[in-house]
Amino acid sequence: MAGKTAAPGTAVLLVTANVGSLFDDPENLQKNWLREFYQVVHTHRPHFLALHCQEFGGKNYEASMSHVDKFVKELLSSDAMKEYSRARVYLDENYKSQEQFTALGSFYFLHESLKNIYQFDFKAKKYKKVTGKEIYSDTLESTPMLEKEKFPQDYFPECKWSRKGFLRTRWCLADCAFDLVNIHLFHDASNLVAWETSPSVYSGIRHKALGYVLDRIVDQRFEKASYFVFGDFNFRLDSKSVVETLCTKATMQTVRAADTNEVVKLIFRESDNDRKVMLQLEKKLFDYFNQEVFRDDNGTALLEFDKELSVFKDRLYELDIAFPPSYPYSEDCSQGRQYMNTRCPAWCDRVLMSPSAKELVLRSESEEKVVTYDHIGPNVCMGDHKPVFLAFRVAPGAGKPRARVHKCCVVQ
Repeated sequence: MAGKTAAPGTAVLLVTANVGSLFDDPENLQKNWLREFYQVVHTHRPHFLALHCQEFGGKNYEASMSHVDKFVKELLSSDAMKEYSRARVYLDENYKSQEQFTALGSFYFLHESLKNIYQFDFKAKKYKKVTGKEIYSDTLESTPMLEKEKFPQDYFPECKWSRKGFLRTRWCLADCAFDLVNIHLFHDASNLVAWETSPSVYSGIRHKALGYVLDRIVDQRFEKASYFVFGDFNFRLDSKSVVETLCTKATMQTVRAADTNEVVKLIFRESDNDRKVMLQLEKKLFDYFNQEVFRDDNGTALLEFDKELSVFKDRLYELDIAFPPSYPYSEDCSQGRQYMNTRCPAWCDRVLMSPSAKELVLRSESEEKVVTYDHIGPNVCMGDHKPVFLAFRVAPGAGKPRARVHKCCVVQ
């Protein structure tokens, strides 16, 4: 199954998916989600597959435990994945620990034809050969094959039960060493607060948290390696600029709470045309009259307002986005393309990489297009987030110049 004969090298597929919705309504959503996921696996036929999940288990993990077990079992034993003879699964199930619980789940699948694949032991500081299928859960802090942290409470004090953090593993494939970082950054708690300043206060919080992760994975404790950071970054469009652009010829009405005088709603109306309502903005309402603007040409016109990554332009690279905003989609199974009117649609789910990882992705000995950056299930309800993936090939010999540096042959 894995590998197209026309393209040399090792096929890699990296997928990020906020799957919270799947566990809130498993009967209706999981079947569709898995079908679309398997289709992408079948199309790209990776030798190495990484699936990074956020909000694994949904909003109420304890109530969803049986659904979690079923989902994991399905992924590991399904017919579609039968050629992946080795797997590593890391699930943060420690939901009773407010200080440590991140609700992250990282899945790694290795095709039976893949040789010379090693995983790094952060405690022993050595690579180890990967055999069989293993699942690690509950308290991942004691697992030497990964690093996991929840962001400090003071990063986002208004969200007491935030489950945001990161989970890192390191691999050596075809003499190329690279880190894979599963990440979940802070959301916008209020559309009204996000609209007040440009950039928003929430953008600043995400900037701080992402900077913390990048500093952590390139610190002096371990040899440096290329890295891919993929997850739910919760990046949002610059709200003030978007509203000004969408409502250029509108007049704004401010609605305040009678008791506190606090702004609770903004209503933007056309200056003429019978003062038609164009946009209503509340804490958790972003109701724009024409959703097509977010779908037309994959929302390309709105990419100029996607500014949060620019702060990291020297440290993180991303392929050109050619798919519509990945969030917030309707959770109604009959509305696969419809956005909910809770937030301004945005590209929250991304696959980012270090400059050296970029070289790895774009270097190929084949002239055919072997790199794909896209979303999964464009016309199917996948929950409130559409998964996003990057498919590429590690060219033969791509890691040879660095092989000695990474000592990938040192195994236990």
